[in-house]
Amino acid sequence: MGRLVTSLGAGDGFEIVACLDSSNNADGKGIGEACALGADVAIDFSTASAFIRNLPLLAAAGLPVVVGTTGWHAEEASLKRIVADAGIGVVAAPNFSIGVTLFLAIVERAAELFVQQNDYEAWLHESHHAAKRDAPSGTALALKAGLERAGYDGAIDVACTRAGSIPGTHTVGFDSLFDSLELTHTTRDRTTFARGALDAARWIRGKQGWFTMRDVLGLEQTLTR
Repeated sequence: MGRLVTSLGAGDGFEIVACLDSSNNADGKGIGEACALGADVAIDFSTASAFIRNLPLLAAAGLPVVVGTTGWHAEEASLKRIVADAGIGVVAAPNFSIGVTLFLAIVERAAELFVQQNDYEAWLHESHHAAKRDAPSGTALALKAGLERAGYDGAIDVACTRAGSIPGTHTVGFDSLFDSLELTHTTRDRTTFARGALDAARWIRGKQGWFTMRDVLGLEQTLTR
């Protein structure tokens, strides 16, 4: 993802002032150097443990952050306090695909419609490449949370597949004795994640607070009118 963001950003009006990894960001040294080079925003596709170390340093430097790393949500409350105290902006999303963001909204609406239909049970299946570390994926957990937020309080069976080079497929189903409905999003190319992260990087400049891709696309305002 870092390589994709770098290659796409350079051709999309961004100046990449630094690319940080474990070799050049020990103890956050690289973050300080990036700020000295005039960085306006940081995009983090590292690991959960690295992000937990990076965010306080980025916040202290006043640098807004776009984060696509997952697996750190047990620390979410404390990280949000750091962001609020520093007065920076963060866009955090398990998936920066515009299609996935819209898919999440569609799934929530479907859950609202099925909530009163006691004959139906919900299920969720996701597939990713063999090297993906977290299972369920952050997107699968966001889908499950969306179902629950919409009022679905029944059991939601979640299944995961890790094989080959699958970029990412998520299916949410509602099944009854008489029929079944399935909603599926399939990613064809990981470029969609990088493009969404770059869109978020443009959007977050000058903003304060903790946001998601739904905010970037204006869905929160649309859905709450």
